Parts: sequence; structure tokens; C-alpha cells
Amino acid sequence: MHSHPSNLPWPAIRIASGLIVVVAAMATFSMWWPSLSRWVDATLASQRGADTSDHAEADAHAGHDDDAASLVLSPQAQRNLGLSDEFLRPIELSDYRRSITVPAIIVPKPGRSSIIVSSPLNGVVTHVHAVTGEAVMPGDLLFEVRLTYEDLVETQTAYLKTMSEIAVEDREIERLEEVTRSGAVSGKLLLERRYAKEKLEAFAKSQREALRMHGLSDRQVQEIGENGKLLHNLKIVAPDVDTHEHDDELQLTQISTRQVSFAQPAPTTSQPASDLGVNHDPLVIDDLRIHKGQAITAGETLCALSDYSQLFIEGKAFENDAAAISNATQQGWRVDAVLSNTSPREVVRDLKLVFVSNSIDPQSRTLSLFVELPNEVIRDETNRDGQRFLAWKYRVGQRLELRVPVEQWEQQIVLPVDAVVESGADWFVFLQNGRNFTRVPVHVRYRGQNSVVIANDGSIYPGDVVAMKSAHRMQMAITNQSGGAVDPHAGHNH
Repeated sequence: MHSHPSNLPWPAIRIASGLIVVVAAMATFSMWWPSLSRWVDATLASQRGADTSDHAEADAHAGHDDDAASLVLSPQAQRNLGLSDEFLRPIELSDYRRSITVPAIIVPKPGRSSIIVSSPLNGVVTHVHAVTGEAVMPGDLLFEVRLTYEDLVETQTAYLKTMSEIAVEDREIERLEEVTRSGAVSGKLLLERRYAKEKLEAFAKSQREALRMHGLSDRQVQEIGENGKLLHNLKIVAPDVDTHEHDDELQLTQISTRQVSFAQPAPTTSQPASDLGVNHDPLVIDDLRIHKGQAITAGETLCALSDYSQLFIEGKAFENDAAAISNATQQGWRVDAVLSNTSPREVVRDLKLVFVSNSIDPQSRTLSLFVELPNEVIRDETNRDGQRFLAWKYRVGQRLELRVPVEQWEQQIVLPVDAVVESGADWFVFLQNGRNFTRVPVHVRYRGQNSVVIANDGSIYPGDVVAMKSAHRMQMAITNQSGGAVDPHAGHNH
């Protein structure tokens, strides 16, 4: 009796079906294997092509990133960016002083910049040898005055009379000495004449002191007694700021002077003061108050002279900066001055901080500090009349800024602020290699108004040549270069 297939168990059925499929596949192998093999090969080839394309795309993008981090600048482009040799120089380690900026103004130097010339005696002006704005040297003749000071005239007259009486007594004493030796006259008369002479000499001494109080020197008083002539003409000359050689005596009739104008032929072209053999700083007549024929009194101001060779810069710092400024003074740190009204802005470096005020202005609550400012002549011309005119580089009242150092860091990489550019969280400088400028990330330790301090961490080294300006414009060029390029993969599918 035969059993029905439907009575077989399920595992046996699955095994039997698998054997039938294997036998059938083996029987028809030549029919389906070539097609399956070609399909597998095509699939693998397609997968390898996709992988290669992805790597190539990544490499291409990497190449674009490298190109975007550098610029190739022609010599013309470098000049357009202002990258001259001055702004393409090797990095050097230097000491950096963190500074504060305070507003300031140029002021006269007390006791030096302004000189008042006044008349020592009463008189009438007979000659004026100077004009407003003219530059004069110490010892140059400014004015001539005919004296009308009665006290001086009377004192000179009394002194001349006394000196004449002393001369008479000398002759009488000499005569009495001869007759006394012969016994014709007693010695008492000779002794009386000697006493009289001593009284006259004491009186003459007091008169000489009175003349000295009027301004005459010992030499001038001696000349009055020797020559027997009164001094009636006064010559007023320009004083010397540093010495007193012209202040020891009045410049009167017998004293030789040189006139301010018409003294000698002068060059008509502009020459610096050093080429003209100037040994003293010239003085400028700023305020001329008299004219010929004017009657003047003792102590009256005749003119004002100004010495602009040495000036002060007065800075106004906040009260809370007093300690830092005092420390800068103690350390002897130099100060820089920035003239904001020049283009480009001029920086006067290494100026001496002279002193800091001991009081704070009650209104503005600011502290004054004073810095020395040596001045220089930028124009020196003499006209055909022999009158000399100067133009100084720095002027009283000119406004500027002072950079006062308050902290010092030693051996730092210090660059101008225009040498770095910020992009997101990164700061970059541009390293030069021929015509190629590579953007290099750096760590900025400190950024001031005019300088930045770069960490010496190996990103750049001393001796590397970097662009000291135009970093922002170069960064814009890189951004335009990377953003404006055509995508080579646009419109393609992989």
C-alpha cells in the first residue's frame, strides 16, 4: 500500500524542494550564469567609480581651500596695497609697552618760551629796529631811547661833581705833602685835607651804588668818572634766554651793538638755521607795542619775545590713571605724541615725561602731565631788507594725543594693528614668500589701538616676512577668490 505525498512531514518537503532547485540550477547553469556574472561585475565597477569620484571631489575641494588661503600678488598689486619695503620686513622680537591715550595740547614752556622786554628808565623812543614777526638773536638791537629820567641825570651829575672834587683834593694833598716836608705848613692842614678826601670817596661810593641800582654796570660807572660824560642814550637789545651776558648792564651810548635789520646782505633763499651759523635759538617778536617818538616810562612793556625751540605738551589724564602715570615717570619710560591733524598721522616718539602735576583739577577731575617737545625750524627766510622770518614745525595751541606706557612686556612679537585681520574666531597674518602671501592663523595676546602682540607659539617666527598693513583688504581678496570661483561639479551627477 502506497502513502500520499500529502502525508509526508513539512521538513522533508522543504529538503526535497531544495534538492529539486539545486538540480535544476545545475542543469541550466550555462543559460543563466553569464548574465549574472556580467551584472555583478557592472555593479562592482559602478561602486568603485562612485568611491573614486567622492575621493576626487574631496581632493578638489581641499585644493580649493589651499588656494583660498593664499594670494599671488603682482608687484603692481603690492604697490596698490601699500606693501613697500617699509611694510614688508622680517619679524623682530621687541619689548612692548601697553599704553593709555590721553588728549593733550602744546603749551609754552614756563619761564622760557615768553620773554617781556621793558624799559628800565624813562625816555623817548628815537629808533625802532624791529617789526612784528621778525626773528632776532640775543644781543640784536631792538630800540634806541633818549633818556629823560631826571633822577639818573641828577645822580650822574652829582657823581661827576664828586669825582671832580676828589681830583681837586688829590692835587691839594700832593701840594701840601711837599710843603709839609719843607716845614712851611703844619701837618694838621694836610691831615684835614686827607679827611675831606675820604668823605668825598665815601659819598662817591654811595653815588656809584645809586647808579648801579639804576641799571648801570661797574664798567659804565667807571667810564662816567674817567671820561666826564653823561650817558643819555639807551640801547635796548634782545636778551638771551640761557645766559645773562646782556642783562648785567644797560646798553648805553658807548656800547657796541648790531642792528636787527639792514645789518648785512642776507640770502634770499630758504636755509635751515644750522646752515646760517646760528649758535643761539632765535627769538620771535610776537607783540611790538611802541613806535618812534613815543614817551615811555620805567617798567613799561616794549615788546614780547617768544622762544619756540623748546615747548611743553600738556596732557590731561583721568584721575584713576594717576598711579599708572606716576609709575611710568619713575620707570623713566618715554612717551609718544600723535598729531591727529596730519595725513598720514605723524607720531613723535621717545619724548621725555618731565613731571606730573601734584593737584587734580577740581572742575574736570583730570591730572596734568607735561612732556618736553623739541621744536624745529621748517622755514627760515630773510627778505631784501635784512629782516628774518621763521616758521616752526610745532605751534602753541596745537592739539594732539599722548601715548603713555603703563605696562611693559619683554621680547614679544609686536605688529601694527593693520597687519592682522579677524575672521570669526581666528586672527590671521599674511606671510610673504616671493609673490605669494599665505594666510597664517595666529594667537593675538593683546590688541591695542595701534599695535598687536602675537604669541610666539610657532605659527610665525622671528625672521619671517609678513605684510605690516592691508591685511583686511587681502582677506577680502581671499573671500572674493573663494566665493567667486565656478563650481566644477555643478550640473553633474555621480
